[in-house]
Amino acid sequence: MDMKKYIPIALIIFRLILAPIILSLVYFYGKESRIIVIVLMYLGLFSDIFDGIIARELNVSSQRLRRFDSQTDMVFWVSIGISTWLLYPTLIVDNRIPILSIFILEGMCYLISIVKFGKETCTHAFLSKLWGITLVIAFTSLIGFNYAGLPFFLAVVFGIISHIDRILITLILPKWTHDIPSFYHAYLIRKGVEFKKNKLLN
Repeated sequence: MDMKKYIPIALIIFRLILAPIILSLVYFYGKESRIIVIVLMYLGLFSDIFDGIIARELNVSSQRLRRFDSQTDMVFWVSIGISTWLLYPTLIVDNRIPILSIFILEGMCYLISIVKFGKETCTHAFLSKLWGITLVIAFTSLIGFNYAGLPFFLAVVFGIISHIDRILITLILPKWTHDIPSFYHAYLIRKGVEFKKNKLLN
């Protein structure tokens, strides 16, 4: 039995398990857990980067795997967000409007996809990956230094842009599919134009 093909799913499960671990650390140890939480957050990021790449290299990428990956991302980042709120509730309350805006857009992404296709969104778009990078930087600043500032602002801006891109992808696609780099590529799919996906970006 080739155990290599289980590496992508193992990385996704690893990231899923990190969510309750991070929440537990923050709940029981508070600010003393900040460094560990940040380290675990980066480990989660690396697992997210490599699970898709390895899956495609091993030719085991599938719709089911990508949907599991997408939902795990949601659980993981929500756990980071809740942890930040537990550590610095005032900081989160002071920035509640942009945070709520992101949550509303995220809800719209899911709602539109479910209404149109009967499935949750699973685009893994390029702008979403950029947003993920800004999120890591922002949460490093928030959790590590109790500071929002420019890192938080950039995360919000990229978050809004990436969500608009995801909504456009869903609206443009003629049928549900996963791993769409951008709304432009969704347009190419709608027109029946073939394009090559970048293994590192999708």
